[in-house]
Amino acid sequence: MLELKNVSKRFNDQVILDNLSLTIADQKTLAIVGPSGAGKTTLLRIIAGLTPADAGEFLWNGQPTTPAHLRKDGVIGVVFQGFELFPNLTVLKNITLAPTLQGQGAAEAAKAARDLLDRLDLADQADAYPFSLSGGQKQRVAIARALALNPQILLYDEPTSALDPNLRQSVANLINRVKEQGMTQVVVTHDMGFAESVADTTFTVAKFGGDAQ
Repeated sequence: MLELKNVSKRFNDQVILDNLSLTIADQKTLAIVGPSGAGKTTLLRIIAGLTPADAGEFLWNGQPTTPAHLRKDGVIGVVFQGFELFPNLTVLKNITLAPTLQGQGAAEAAKAARDLLDRLDLADQADAYPFSLSGGQKQRVAIARALALNPQILLYDEPTSALDPNLRQSVANLINRVKEQGMTQVVVTHDMGFAESVADTTFTVAKFGGDAQ
C-alpha cells in the first residue's frame, strides 16, 4: 500500500496541490479524475517520482520512502499518454530494452516479452515497428513495456486521450484484465465514464485538495 500525506506542489506562485492525502490500495484500480488544470497529471508525476513534491510524506507498506526511490527500485511503472515508443525499434525490442539494460539476459527478456505480447493479443506484432501499429496496439505495447519491469504499481496518464472513442472500451477491458492478474493500478483520466468502468475507487482532484469516493 502506498500512502501520500499532506502533499503540496506549486509552480512559481501557482498552487497546484495543497495538503493532499491519498491511499493507493494493493491490487485495486484507483482513478484520479478532475477538471483540466486541476493537477491530475502533476499528481501522477509526483507518484511516479518524475516531479518532486514541495512538501509531504510518502509511506510504502508503512515505511517512509520517496517516489523516486520506488521508481528506481522498480516498484512503480508508468504508461505515458503519448506511448513514447522508440520508432526505430521493433515491438519486441521496445519491450526488452529496459530489462536488458537492467541486467536481465537477452533470451530471458525476450521470452518474458513474448509471453506479455501473447497475453495482450499482440503475438503477431513482435517484429513490427510502431509506425505500423494502430493506436490501440501502441497502447498495449506501452503497457507490455511497463509490465516487463514487473512493477507493483502501474500508472497510466490519460490512457484513452490518444485513441479513437471506439477503442475506449478495449482499453478498459485491458486495464481490468491486468487488475485480475493482481496489479495495483492508478489511472489519470478526464473521462468519468471510463473511470467508472475501470476503478474500484475514484479520487477527485480539485484546486487545493481532493476527495476519495
